[in-house]
Amino acid sequence: MSGRRRRARELALQLLYQRDLAGTEPSEMFLHTEEYTNATPDVQEYASRLLLGTISRLGELDELLGKQSEHWRLGRMPVVDRNLLRVALYELVHEDDTPDPVVIDEAVEIAKKFSTPSSAPFINGVLDGIRRSLYGPREASAHRRPKPAPAGKP
Repeated sequence: MSGRRRRARELALQLLYQRDLAGTEPSEMFLHTEEYTNATPDVQEYASRLLLGTISRLGELDELLGKQSEHWRLGRMPVVDRNLLRVALYELVHEDDTPDPVVIDEAVEIAKKFSTPSSAPFINGVLDGIRRSLYGPREASAHRRPKPAPAGKP
């Protein structure tokens, strides 16, 4: 399953990159992107879920990224890095079926494949920093994300 998940993450990155540069709508991408149409149904499903989830929460994700990467404005980041951070952060915060360290490691490996040599440590640092700021250092060192406290409770 992990190879298919990696492929889905890579595909979601590719589609988000396409949207970021050309403004292509997801429905068009799903119909006309060869890598998507040739992917297996489970890869398509997870890539779609990551892409649509990331797009629907773009403001929230960009705000978190902006706070963590104060010396790097989002618009100045390489497009691949910006979109990889968005997809990985969406998966960290909103998808519960993959342990956080796995999500971060996958993002780092994808950065090594698609971006610059300095991108992998940058991606790792930003995602780990956000994870620590959201959950605290003790919980962030656990393999699974802690359950959020009910509203109004510490």
